[in-house]
Amino acid sequence: MSARFERFHYLFRSTKGLVLMAISLISLITAIWGTLSGPMVEWGIRDITVRVLGMELLPAQREGRIIMLYHVIAMAVVAIEVYFITSIVPMKKHQQSTINATITFGYITAMIFGLWFGYFGHNFVFHGLFLLGQSMVFFAGVLLAAALWPWKKEYYVTDKEYAHTKKGVDLERVAFFVMTVATLGSAIFGAVTGSYWGNGHETFLAEDLIRETHKTPLQLAIIGHLHIMLTLVAVAITLIVGRWLDFKGAFHKIAMYLMIIGTIVITLGVWSVVPYQAIAHKIIYVG
Repeated sequence: MSARFERFHYLFRSTKGLVLMAISLISLITAIWGTLSGPMVEWGIRDITVRVLGMELLPAQREGRIIMLYHVIAMAVVAIEVYFITSIVPMKKHQQSTINATITFGYITAMIFGLWFGYFGHNFVFHGLFLLGQSMVFFAGVLLAAALWPWKKEYYVTDKEYAHTKKGVDLERVAFFVMTVATLGSAIFGAVTGSYWGNGHETFLAEDLIRETHKTPLQLAIIGHLHIMLTLVAVAITLIVGRWLDFKGAFHKIAMYLMIIGTIVITLGVWSVVPYQAIAHKIIYVG
């Protein structure tokens, strides 16, 4: 019993355990759902997977299924980044525990019921639970932003080797905070557009529209949401690696200003792609 408790504690309370569990779930999904496409179809492996697991794969619903699938995986990736951030960026212990617990519950709930809804019959109770999971992930982001608030004196820089303002505000912490707020805003950007699904908005994959010269505002918003979320995931990884490797010195001071300004500019550029498409990409390129 003690060994089971220790294993449970490791998987759900420690940073390494939480990261390991999320990576394992992503790997499991990749291994199973990877049999549904590519050469696996020609070799008949997809049919075996569908029969064994009882999947329902109607061709007309392909785009919707794929969207559910990559949202499920993306939320697990975001959860991994959050675990690292709460581990390496100073914050109160209870904040770390609350954030980790909230996002863990959220992404696992979204993962289970999102895939269940998308691939095993469309029970809309499961879709509601998928949205609940997404909402919990978003709420964890709000908690993270609050915990990262950089203008608390207890988090001011004492080692002058790290980027800071004249008053001592930690610019690396500001960069983490800006990235988190930008991610929350960009999630809302996609969610508002998603609320029009079935009400003037048809399901599509971004790659299907590459050669189309005219795109509707809803299509532009979804494409923008996709690209800014991927960008902010990359920004988060960059900040995490820099913190992990104890990046400091003159280049650190330059880099943090660039990270903060670049994140703000590119985010605003993407958000403006619907009303100001003509200049939006110029803003994005600057960012």
